[in-house]
Amino acid sequence: MASTRNIVSGETTTGNERGRVLIMRDEERAKEDDSPSAKRAKFERFPLTRWELAASLGVFFVFSTGLICIYLTMPAAEYGKLKLPRTISDLRLLKDNLATYANEYPAQFILGYCSTYIFMQTFMIPGTIFMSLLAGALFGVVRGIFLVVFNATAGASSCFFLSKLIGRPLVNWLWPEKLRFFQAEIAKRREKLLNYMLFLRVTPTLPNLFINLASPIVDIPFHIFFLATLLGLIPASYITVRAGLALGDLKSVKDLYDFKTLSVLFLIGSISIFPTLLKRKRIYE
Repeated sequence: MASTRNIVSGETTTGNERGRVLIMRDEERAKEDDSPSAKRAKFERFPLTRWELAASLGVFFVFSTGLICIYLTMPAAEYGKLKLPRTISDLRLLKDNLATYANEYPAQFILGYCSTYIFMQTFMIPGTIFMSLLAGALFGVVRGIFLVVFNATAGASSCFFLSKLIGRPLVNWLWPEKLRFFQAEIAKRREKLLNYMLFLRVTPTLPNLFINLASPIVDIPFHIFFLATLLGLIPASYITVRAGLALGDLKSVKDLYDFKTLSVLFLIGSISIFPTLLKRKRIYE
């Protein structure tokens, strides 16, 4: 019995010592976290690199300058005609009102148009599809596609940087399940990430707003995000800009993406992820 008590007593003493060691370690970690150097390190962790910060400031400067320029050069009579369109009827009226001004002041108008588009895309203001239709109606297919792709890419990039700063709590609150799904899919496709991002951009599988906000949260490199956005938005931009040439025949925004159009987009998107599927097949074989 005595030996048994000694053993139990020894085990209890050992357990207490281990508990004290763990408590002391936790206290030391807490002191380290509360130390001035640790606090300084936390505040010094800025989420943007120098190039990203320069790009975000550049985008802000461009659309701010453009908006100021268009207001300074526009006749006072035109102010009342400026209104963000919400329907196809509003867009037709805006196009008629701005056609003359766009011909007389092309540089100021394009700068103001780009600034407004980028601003809306950056701060997630609905209505950029009407701006894309307006580009087709005023500038034609070639210039219209160039403007839309440029503005959409610049606005998405600016939104990417903004989300990198403050987007994590917002995305976790709005789309927690969708974010977990997106993170799992990205983790499985790290080797061919550009192909997968192209597929997402070409097809309406995930909303572009969600992709812009969630990409920096799931650690998608910016150069991949940028290339996928630049190339992947071309097919949808072509469809929208071309539809802008015939605003009189367009009844609703829903008419842009019928079954035939969606089938073409998914076919193009499938081509972009074909190398990934082919590689998986070889691995399994």
